[in-house]
Amino acid sequence: MKILVLSHEYPPIGGGGGRVVHELSQGLAERGHRIHLLTALYGDQPKIVRSENLIIERLPTWRTQPFRADLKAMGAFVAKSFFRGLEIARQIQPDLIHAHFAVPAGVSAFMLSKATGIPFIITAHGGDVPGGAPEKTAGWFRFVLPFSKLVWRHAAGVAAVSAQTRDLALEHYQADIRVISNGIDTLKMKPVDLGVHSPPRILFIGRFSPEKNATAVPKILAKVKDLPWACEMLGDGTDMEEVRKLIKVNDLTDRIRLVGWVDPDKVKEHLAKSDILLMPSLREGMPMAALQALSMGLALLLPDKGSCPDLVNNNGFLIEPGDLDAYTSFIEKLLKDKPLLAKYKMTSRRLSEKFDIHLTVDAYEKLINDVVQGWSR
Repeated sequence: MKILVLSHEYPPIGGGGGRVVHELSQGLAERGHRIHLLTALYGDQPKIVRSENLIIERLPTWRTQPFRADLKAMGAFVAKSFFRGLEIARQIQPDLIHAHFAVPAGVSAFMLSKATGIPFIITAHGGDVPGGAPEKTAGWFRFVLPFSKLVWRHAAGVAAVSAQTRDLALEHYQADIRVISNGIDTLKMKPVDLGVHSPPRILFIGRFSPEKNATAVPKILAKVKDLPWACEMLGDGTDMEEVRKLIKVNDLTDRIRLVGWVDPDKVKEHLAKSDILLMPSLREGMPMAALQALSMGLALLLPDKGSCPDLVNNNGFLIEPGDLDAYTSFIEKLLKDKPLLAKYKMTSRRLSEKFDIHLTVDAYEKLINDVVQGWSR
């Protein structure tokens, strides 16, 4: 197949959703599909990168932050990916348009489909669905929702990364939605050593934003500061200053290291020297950070939301979102019981095989084939 892929996030910009786009595009290209991907330009990234069966083209969209796209940047991506998509459609005549994130890429895909007659599919990642991240999107969904219903209605196929994301979407849109879990390359994301570090090392990965609840990390760890541990927090965002303040107030400056925004290709280095993933999010879909931690053999402390329950089975704990006392209790248990922590780490690595990227690519190949064959009939 020849596939035009649209996504306003792609490594090194964006969060877990951008990483999904990368993994899936690489996987499809390795199977012989020809992928032309349009994404957003940020900083001094190369505008075009070519490899076998995969072209990554970055479009200037006035994006000002690696971890967040504002309305201006998303609007620019819609316009620029539409006009550039028209040129690509004339040049290569793709069989399919694949939009990652119903907004903004889905809007561009809808317009391209109307202009060219090429079918389009959507992958909904969570925050692009009403209710998925209300603190970020509730305001602009009031304006976008009427138009986004057209996008969903005319999509030839829709995938959601979790059952929770699908259920939220069905509250607003009429669509036949397949749940296709995110995948991870378990051969590339493979630990060299599954031993417990001394002291045990705790890792947070994510945007410093309300839904990720990064401010909970210093609050939780302040209650176990009499135990040996070290912590790294990877990411950036609007809550950074509050996190800094809480670290200082709780006298954790020497215990918690704020790394900042990390190139996705370097996240593995931090996972390799960690033992516990601490994820106190208030909402989640299918978090790539948790999948990466699973593959690298970390014990997981995850919210009981989205697809997180699928990732925990005798390798960590599921916790009611916002219950900081429970997070504290379970992290204390892991820090005090090193044999249990070692067991959970080994179990995580074994469980990761269920989420190998090849299974995800299989599911998308079936969706793509179903859509293209049905469209041609």
